Amino acid sequence: MNLELLESFGQNYPEDFDGTLDCVSIAVTCAFNRQGTLFAVGCNDGRIVMWDFLTRGIAKVINAHVHPVCSLSWNRNGRKLLSAATDNTVSVWDVLSGDNEKIFRFPSPVMKVQFHPRDSNLFLVCPLKHAAVLMHVQGSHRVIPLDDNDLNIIAAFDRRGKYVYTGNAKGRILAFKTDDLELAASFRVTTGTLNTTAIKSIEFARRGECFLVNSADRIIRVYESREVLTCGKDGEPEPIQKLQDLVNKTLWKKCCFSGDGEFIVAGSARQHSLYIWEKSVGNLVKILHGTKGELLLDVVWHPVRPIIASISSGLVSIWAQNQVENWSAFAPDFKELEENVEYDERESEFDLDDEDKEKVDVKGPDEEDLEVDVVTEEPIQAFMSSDEEGEDKEALMFLPVSPDIEEPEEAWQGEGPTRVGGLSAPSIVKAPEDGAAPPPPVERKRSHGSTDSTSTKKKRVKPVEVTLPDAPTDEVHPLLTAGAKKNPDSKSQPRKTRPQKSRSTRPEKRHRDRDSLDSQPS
Repeated sequence: MNLELLESFGQNYPEDFDGTLDCVSIAVTCAFNRQGTLFAVGCNDGRIVMWDFLTRGIAKVINAHVHPVCSLSWNRNGRKLLSAATDNTVSVWDVLSGDNEKIFRFPSPVMKVQFHPRDSNLFLVCPLKHAAVLMHVQGSHRVIPLDDNDLNIIAAFDRRGKYVYTGNAKGRILAFKTDDLELAASFRVTTGTLNTTAIKSIEFARRGECFLVNSADRIIRVYESREVLTCGKDGEPEPIQKLQDLVNKTLWKKCCFSGDGEFIVAGSARQHSLYIWEKSVGNLVKILHGTKGELLLDVVWHPVRPIIASISSGLVSIWAQNQVENWSAFAPDFKELEENVEYDERESEFDLDDEDKEKVDVKGPDEEDLEVDVVTEEPIQAFMSSDEEGEDKEALMFLPVSPDIEEPEEAWQGEGPTRVGGLSAPSIVKAPEDGAAPPPPVERKRSHGSTDSTSTKKKRVKPVEVTLPDAPTDEVHPLLTAGAKKNPDSKSQPRKTRPQKSRSTRPEKRHRDRDSLDSQPS
């Protein structure tokens, strides 16, 4: 796949609906890996479904949590996946094997998790109504300092992880150095007057130095991190762009940059609608409308290609460019005709020596003797950062998939346990020959159990309790409260229906009692 050729044609933003991904379970959140080849979806039943995005097929399913998955994050080389669930747990997963490496239990619900862009041993956790926590995989943690004593904190790493940006409900944004958590810059987001507005999310672009701030006043502000750091503490940086829906005054659920950082997509909190702006100009270039009545949960942009994935009503919708077939591109000398045209044959068209043919300049000997290098592999710029000279050789691009064989043949792949597509397959026992006594079933069970114990049995990971003294312990995750409002518990439903049945039967008894009283002699 030549990415430079793909980017040179057409628009760099999606224009049409391109199908859905059905994860069997109800999808809640999603995330692409750095190369955009793998796509992880967190579901309502706690499972994580990993898709091979090129083939649009499920590559792996991990039974990660018991409760719904609310946040996902890939590490830099795509070999580890960070997940958070509504039961206050955060887990680190090995993508290739599907094993759970670490479990961290927090006292309060976790709203967001994010791996460090360069260091896979560090990750950021945003608990509900508590300061953001910078965690180490080994279990140590540091609490990022607060400002204005406001506990409604959201946080994010910058593009290279040198700084951690935090925002609170009073509109104040702080930039801390990741090494020592020293305050490097701060400013306050204000509306047209002196009133402040709450910060809902901070998102950084993969390319360039820009980041966006989604606030409660329904305006998306784009800042440049260099200008923010230059202004220092209590600075007043001006946003590069202010993006909003002037007609409907839409409240934004999720915002993010395109892979090249030139476009910004924002998902509406009221309906399944995606708004796409051009960052340099600030104009609205496209509005993508989903099914009416659906509520949007998450939006992500593909890291390399002009593709957007959005989640609503438990399904993942894919938005891409509308590919138009142009057969004349395969033969540039031919013209594509809309209708039949009478052909005029030239006089010398089929002659051995065409007199009307233009003379072609013959290449010199120097040009013919040039050697073309077809061996050296040039790195793909889309998979590299500006400070890197080559691609990451340890990056996990695809997952091996083992074939599902229902009834294998007798001598399929020989005897003993085998390796199929990177995964172990159980050993196949041959049928006994004529006249030979069959092996005892007890020994077969033991041998079969021994092979299963080595291949399928996984060690249980002990959770690490993260102590946060000031964290609220009685809070409930917003995903659970929203679900409880839409779908009330089954226990409360019969309570409402029982009185209705009793009302229909009680009046009959009362009428009978009155008749019996009237019939009695006074």
